[in-house]
Amino acid sequence: MSGIDPTARIEDGAVIGEGTFIGPYCVIGPHVVIGANCKLVAHVHVTAQTTIGDGCTIYPFVSLGTPPQSLSYRGELTRLVIGEGCTIREQVTMNAGTVAGGGITRVGDRGYFMNCSHVGHDCIVGNDVIFATSATLGGHAEIGDFVFIGGLSAVHQFTRVGAQVMVGALSGVRADVIPFTLVSGQFAALTGLNVVGMKRRNFTRERLATIRSFYQELFHGPGVFADRLIGARQQADADPAIAEILGFIDAGKHRELCQPVKDGKRF
Repeated sequence: MSGIDPTARIEDGAVIGEGTFIGPYCVIGPHVVIGANCKLVAHVHVTAQTTIGDGCTIYPFVSLGTPPQSLSYRGELTRLVIGEGCTIREQVTMNAGTVAGGGITRVGDRGYFMNCSHVGHDCIVGNDVIFATSATLGGHAEIGDFVFIGGLSAVHQFTRVGAQVMVGALSGVRADVIPFTLVSGQFAALTGLNVVGMKRRNFTRERLATIRSFYQELFHGPGVFADRLIGARQQADADPAIAEILGFIDAGKHRELCQPVKDGKRF
């Protein structure tokens, strides 16, 4: 049986899953679908065409599915889809999509969103992510699986962050970040591979050595980046992670990539 506090307002048409608890003073709109065994602690606002997967826990003063912060928005009913097993802490905001951006914002499974973090309109967020306090995504950002975004960091609109990336605190990410790396700094730059993250996901020493060799050639070898990229493609079959990095670069076409800084200059 679902439990709904008498002070909560559930509008006609909303669907509440079995075993879900809706706490005091929550407001649930008419187009909302909440899965089974969720817990909305108190003062949670869910609107638009928002779908929340099973087993999510949502803390006070969270706002989900609110209108996109876009000047193009004209009041259309758009969507926010949140996966299963997410923990969404106090004052998190996630906006619905825009018609121009496809009409949907997507958040994957098992995400942990710390207080005051924000997912902008039309973003695509992968599985098993962690957003620290006040981590922010501009509209249309794409975030891969197992990404950690540090506190008070921001990802610029339309920017992509590949899988298993760690973004340091107080960083501004303005260019695409290839998978399996670390970035940090006021204007984020690559600082190496996310070795700790890869070890946690059972990368062997041999795999790490292969990927490190590829990374060094691509970002620290002689010549210009375009030529190094051509040479690095010869390692595409050496490891699936290398193939994933090259696929990420190719998918971005001519988009700017986040690169290391040497002597105060990007290269």
